[in-house]
Formats: sequence, structure tokens, C-alpha cells
Amino acid sequence: MGAVFALASAVSYGLSDFLGGVLSRRGSFVRVALCGQVGSLVSMALVAPLVSVTVPDFADLAWGGLSGVGTGLGMMFLFRGMSRGPMSVVVPTSAVGGLALPVLVGVAVLGERPAPLAWVGIALALPALWWVSCGKADDGRGVRGAVGDGLISSTGIALQYLALAQAGPGSGTWAVVAGRVTSIIVVAVVSATMRRGASRSDSDDDIHRTRLDVAAGCTGALAGLALICYLYATRTELVTIAVVLSSLYPVIPVLLGVTVLRERLTRSQTAGLITALVATVLIATT
Repeated sequence: MGAVFALASAVSYGLSDFLGGVLSRRGSFVRVALCGQVGSLVSMALVAPLVSVTVPDFADLAWGGLSGVGTGLGMMFLFRGMSRGPMSVVVPTSAVGGLALPVLVGVAVLGERPAPLAWVGIALALPALWWVSCGKADDGRGVRGAVGDGLISSTGIALQYLALAQAGPGSGTWAVVAGRVTSIIVVAVVSATMRRGASRSDSDDDIHRTRLDVAAGCTGALAGLALICYLYATRTELVTIAVVLSSLYPVIPVLLGVTVLRERLTRSQTAGLITALVATVLIATT
């Protein structure tokens, strides 16, 4: 049953990223990120009392709040990357970086010793990121810019993972709720310096913006559902298996990007995506 929850987590995360990317191309990526975090906060706040009645210590909430800083930055740049480049490239880039960086920080700062397979995954991540950034001659700049957003996003995702891991196991989902509060603040503050990114939606009518906001909120709720499924997976399955299966979420936006959105990839990008997915699984085995 744990494997089913882990796969459900991967599907929910993947659909959330895909829908968020589509919405970011139809409106402001800033607005999509903000409404997504609000939707996630609402869904997690409703579920948190059911998972854990006791509110955790302030330290756990603080770590959760710090993780939200990473979440806000990660989602902002992830959606910006998908708004101007292929999501089948941006999502795997953010995913492999978001897993590789915590491993490196764990080694350098926390004195951890990852399994040999994790080092193989990190070694594969470097050429994978290079290959996916090699776009066609006429759109290489756009691809490289989107990959750059994916790398910045991966830094935020890494901070999210590292900080949330410091919260006590008894914190339930309350640490995540605290993180959603700070992520909303971060998105709101950062968006103030990125007004040009929101210019496309300023001329939209109220009905269009309302539909965009509701849809974006649903993507956040999907992300919250993914986290809940992951928590239940770790309770009924080996953590290693749960992490690996849930880390397969980039497959969803890649497949939908290629089949539904008709995104075209070069051979080097295809090789890079496959290598990035393999690297993600290898790193997740730690």
C-alpha cells in the first residue's frame, strides 16, 4: 500500500507542476505561484489537525517556516522557467538539482556519508544539466534562460528539503503549514521586484483572472495532496522505496509536455532528460 501512496504522490506533484506551467503561459507566473501557495496553505491547514492534533514546538515551526522560504523561491522560478521554456526540460532540471544539493550540503556541513549510488547520481547530474541546456540554434537563449530558472528553483527546493528535514517527526504537517505561510510572504515580496513578469495578466478581464486564480489554487492543493500521500507512504513502506517512487514526478510533466504540448527536444536534450531521471532515482536512494 505504501508504494501506491508514493506513486500517487509522484502523480500529484507531476500534475501540479504541469498545470502550473500551463497556467504560467496564460497569465502571470507570479500570480500562479502566489495563488498556488494559498491553495496549498488552505488544503494543508484543513488536513493538519487530522494528522496531528498537538501543535509542535516553536523550533519545528521555525524550521518549517524556513523551508517555506525555499518553497516560495523554488515555485517562483520554476513557473517562470516553464512560462518561457519547455517544461519537459525545466522540471527535470529543478528536480535533479533539488536532490543533489541537499546531498552535497549533507556531506560538507552535516558530515553525512551518502551511498555510492548517490555519488554516481551526482556525477550523472552534471552532464545531464549540460545536455538539457543545449537547445536549438534559434532558441538556445530561451532554453538556457529557462534552464537557469530551473537551477535557481532547484536551490529553493533544496532549502525546502534541508530545512523541513530538521523538523521533528512529531510535527506532523504543522511544519508544512508554517512553511506555506512564509512561502506566501516570500512570493509576495519577490513579486514586488518582478512586476514585469506580471504584466501579461494586468490587461486580462476579471473573469479570466478569477479562473486563473482558482486553477492555480487547485495546483497548490494537488501539491499538498502529494505531500500527504508521501507522509503516508513513509509510514507503511521503506523510506528508500517511498523516496525513489515519489521522486519520479518529473516523468509526468515531461510526458505531457511532449505529447500534449508538442514540445520538441533535440537528441542531446532527450539524452539529458533520461540521464537526469536516472540521476534523480540514484540520488533518492540515499
